[in-house]
Amino acid sequence: MVHLTEEQKLELRTIASKIIKNGRGILAADESTGTMGKRLAQINISNEEDTRRNYRHLLMSSDKEISNYIGGVILFHETLYQKDVEGKLLKDYLKEKDIVVGIKVDKGVASLMGTDGEGTTQGLDGLGERCAQYKKDGCDFAKWRCVLKITEHTPSALSIMENANVLARYASICQQNGLVPIVEPEILPDGEHTIERCQEVTEQVLAAQYKALSDHHVYLEGTLLKPNMVSAGHSAAKKSTPQEVANATVTALRRTVPAAMPGVVFLSGGQSELSATENLNAMNCHEACRPWKLSFSYGRALQASVLQAWQGKQECFAAAQMVLMHRAKMNSHAARGNYTKEMESDKSSAEQSLFVGNHTY
Repeated sequence: MVHLTEEQKLELRTIASKIIKNGRGILAADESTGTMGKRLAQINISNEEDTRRNYRHLLMSSDKEISNYIGGVILFHETLYQKDVEGKLLKDYLKEKDIVVGIKVDKGVASLMGTDGEGTTQGLDGLGERCAQYKKDGCDFAKWRCVLKITEHTPSALSIMENANVLARYASICQQNGLVPIVEPEILPDGEHTIERCQEVTEQVLAAQYKALSDHHVYLEGTLLKPNMVSAGHSAAKKSTPQEVANATVTALRRTVPAAMPGVVFLSGGQSELSATENLNAMNCHEACRPWKLSFSYGRALQASVLQAWQGKQECFAAAQMVLMHRAKMNSHAARGNYTKEMESDKSSAEQSLFVGNHTY
């Protein structure tokens, strides 16, 4: 039988703890080439490799102070091997700041036949070999995203079961190759559903997820969970307050997520930058016992204002890095439950919704 050694378990525990230590979270910079093109189009910049490299150089080369707020960065395959104009690997900027390097390893969503538009995530073929190579090339954790949606008849039992098992198999393969798996069963915010319906579905999905992880003998202490926050649908008539989001989310987690799992790093799910920070802070101020760290793994909610500040201009490079530093710092405060709106320097752009229907990476 194949088992993790005590040395492997210790390494996985150490990596997971390091990423979320003392209010640190994750910068999700793993957008695919196509998704990065959509981001760049918002500032009227063409989607060229040089442009993507320059933007990600901006993110990776921020001042060392950012390591106080960001413990890990998820990269896309292209970025892991990209070099700046002077020939320095972008990942080395992270290594120098002692920020853990992560990698997106899934191959995107495919349709599940016989369902109402539901899907599963591809990429298990050859995953062991890819993980082994990524480990050699400096990565210590991985990300795999599964997507579920709420409608009158979904998610179906088939979709919940299939996605839970795919994530569990991925997690097992990662751990065998020394990578901490981020388990991401995202329930999309699309729709008019109530917060109560979202909580019900979130509990169903997470309960199935942890049953699957147990069945696959995944070492929970060497994993991180990346779920959605529990909230009313984006098109719902009644919006959820930070206190309502905090109560529903913490309750759902307490009912389903084992205490052995060290950290929850929430996705932002199209919330505005301010909402993502406020909701995280409210959870960390919640009175209920929370045996896991509650932190962040944000993409759009850390980068939207950065892109607007940069505008593809070299002369705006430093200003954009300051914006990134500010958002990272605000979310680190939220991960420790001591964020206040008075800490914000400019709320206008951070209040804009970042929702994208049926979002893909």
